[in-house]
Amino acid sequence: RSNAWSPPTDEYETEEAYVVRMEIAGMREDDFEVSLENNTLLISGLRTDDTSERRAYQQMEIRFGKFATALSLPGPVNAEKSRAEYKDGFLTVVLPKAPSDQIEVE
Repeated sequence: RSNAWSPPTDEYETEEAYVVRMEIAGMREDDFEVSLENNTLLISGLRTDDTSERRAYQQMEIRFGKFATALSLPGPVNAEKSRAEYKDGFLTVVLPKAPSDQIEVE
């Protein structure tokens, strides 16, 4: 359907939050789109190759263009307290777990 690729991504859990860490150098924080839909974290963006010169590659492993990743979260999160940071080539998204003690009693 599309030529989107997925950067290397880790997803792990702490006592307080679910954490997603994506390795993607050469970006700015504004280049990412991060959203949460139905307990699925969606991360997408566009990494451009700023060089316009013609090249004859002997090896090419660095991907450019549109990328997208969708991760199902193992539990409910507090979306309002979620945060994302891009630093040193890594995008880190921290999604605090929703309190499990919110049981409705009639």
